[in-house]
Amino acid sequence: MTILIVDDEARIRTLIAKYAAFEGYNTEEAENGMQAVEKCREKAYDLVIMDVMMPELDGFSAVRGIRKDRNTPVIMLSARGEEYDRIHGFEIGVDDYVVKPFSPRELMMRVSAVLKRSGALPEVAEEIVTLGDLEVNFTARRVSVQGQELDLSPKEYDLLFYMVRNRGIALTREKLISDVWGYDFFGDDRTLDTHIKLLRKELGPCADRITTLRGVGYRFEKD
Repeated sequence: MTILIVDDEARIRTLIAKYAAFEGYNTEEAENGMQAVEKCREKAYDLVIMDVMMPELDGFSAVRGIRKDRNTPVIMLSARGEEYDRIHGFEIGVDDYVVKPFSPRELMMRVSAVLKRSGALPEVAEEIVTLGDLEVNFTARRVSVQGQELDLSPKEYDLLFYMVRNRGIALTREKLISDVWGYDFFGDDRTLDTHIKLLRKELGPCADRITTLRGVGYRFEKD
């Protein structure tokens, strides 16, 4: 499935694209409303994430332009959270409205919900990865060791899921911080190391699957 990300800030587009890729979506980008309308005329996207305040053509006008040709689901992003803006967005056919600054993880949950409501995203079988005594259920967001379910913090889940998806790959501290925390990150390498330490403690007998790569970062072992 392909999502069109429309925002005049490149860092916002990059951030959303990273999290969308992590969830298995393909993405394309547009930096203003005019580009978004042109792209939607040329191609049918599964969903559009649209900023409101942009040069050349604002998000609301862009949605009206897109709606002339397609009924693509749209999630609006805006730093303005006034009731009028939200109501206006829904009046022109916006499917959801997210106020900046936003949680990328919550945004992806909203993307999934909108796609399911639109019928574009069917219910899928649970995605489960089993590595010895460790079982990671990505669909249900559950982790168990030797049959005992773990109670991890939200960031510990995010960190473990990311490392399991990229198991066997050397992950630098910079990449882990960028891809797991994004612009929500406030701190330094010690914050990451602390989360790794806590995650190892929770994993118990499976803790040695997280290998420290001195001077580089970490690797989650396949076997």
